[in-house]
Amino acid sequence: MTAHVPNNASQPGFSDPNALSPSEALEMFRTRPVMVAGAGVAGRGVLTMLKRLDATVCVVDDHAPEGQLTVAEATEQVRGEHAPAVVITSPGWRPDSELLRTASAAGIPVIGDIEAAWLADQAGAFGEPRTWLAITGTNGKTTATAMLTAMLVADGKSALAVGNIGTSPAVALARAESADTRVDYLVAEVSSFQLHWAPTFAPNVGCVLNLADDHLDWHGSFRAYAQDKVKVLRGDVAVLAVGERAVMDHLPAPRPGTVNWAYTTGDPRDVSEDSALDNRELSDVVGVIGDEISQRTATGELASLASSRRISPPGPAGIADACASAAMARAIGVRPESIASALKSFQVQAHRGQVVYENNGVAWIDNSKATNPHAAAAALRGQRDVIWVAGGQLKGADIVELIEEVAPTLTAAIVLGKDRKDISAELGRRLPDLPVVSIETTDPAEAMKEVACIAHGIAKPGDTVMLAPAAASLDMFTGMSHRGDLFAQSAISEDPQR
Repeated sequence: MTAHVPNNASQPGFSDPNALSPSEALEMFRTRPVMVAGAGVAGRGVLTMLKRLDATVCVVDDHAPEGQLTVAEATEQVRGEHAPAVVITSPGWRPDSELLRTASAAGIPVIGDIEAAWLADQAGAFGEPRTWLAITGTNGKTTATAMLTAMLVADGKSALAVGNIGTSPAVALARAESADTRVDYLVAEVSSFQLHWAPTFAPNVGCVLNLADDHLDWHGSFRAYAQDKVKVLRGDVAVLAVGERAVMDHLPAPRPGTVNWAYTTGDPRDVSEDSALDNRELSDVVGVIGDEISQRTATGELASLASSRRISPPGPAGIADACASAAMARAIGVRPESIASALKSFQVQAHRGQVVYENNGVAWIDNSKATNPHAAAAALRGQRDVIWVAGGQLKGADIVELIEEVAPTLTAAIVLGKDRKDISAELGRRLPDLPVVSIETTDPAEAMKEVACIAHGIAKPGDTVMLAPAAASLDMFTGMSHRGDLFAQSAISEDPQR
């Protein structure tokens, strides 16, 4: 088979052998065989879009009823004369999967669900192309995506959150045939897996919130993980997290025409075009002045956007997400009053810093989504008088730096789950005077009841009981939602003052 040569291979940043131009991709989708690897949520979304394009599709899945070929059968097919023109993979499929490696070796482009939807939209397959705003990062993606969508809706724009947060972008495009459901703005929460398979994806506005060790077994190294993440910064507007060193150290090569905005949780007037920006010209900066989220324009003028008080979720992480979202919104002209209105009424989704119970001056916060030390640090940072509920599957993560960072915020710790002994031991070494209680039972409901009983017994008015596990949940729970739900239920049911 002749190796595929992408039409845009000569463009800066698009030298990936899997790169397709929008017109080339649309021609393939409409006239040549397409193979979809995986029939999960992402795969089914792509199928919905391809059906609207009358594509000839073959689905590969060893288990799902939609599967037409097994992985072994598909691997043989990509080697033969009936090979597909393109393989669209679900994000969970690893780069070293035999099918994907075999396809690439045969010169068949391999792209992901985000890339496929992006190419179809850019080609005008479903009318005028949408404005894409993409958010990624190790933590905070869902909250920032929801905040930004709320800002656009408050401004009267037809916007929809897509990607990991909700609707598949391919499904959103497929629905465009109905005038009542067309959206003009797609706010996409995108993962590193999706971005790995997105060689040309260049959203109108993109932001990487933060970067920390995550999914290194999938990507192979932190550098490879970061390089996939920062792909969202190669579009019209790159919103730079100037306070996040790991992000700034991995910025993609500057692209002609890209406008660089920035956000910070500090004073926007303190952000300058220093060496960290790699000689990029900086436009506007969004940050915090006093109790106001404020914008410093490219000409040095200041504009208040919203109050930084009572942001949901509370604490620095919520303020950072609000500043990032506000910068992205302002970059496409959303009015300050719309940003203020959206943030005033915004409530974080469950398990991401939601206050689930308050009584006798004690707040109970569910941050069960904090499944790694970086996320737990973000949840605890800026808090005080915290009874920390931690534990689960650390998956080899080092918690020393986390404990040292959050030590001033803690008044006690309650640990549970598979790696509770490791966490207890490290707390004992680093904070010998901190009261630490270990929950021995592995029954999920009973464990959370014990957590709540202990926390109610030691909490004082002004304290915060925070579930920020720094670990995965599958050792005891069906998922992080199950863990958070039991935490909230037990906080109420075990309160002796109710």
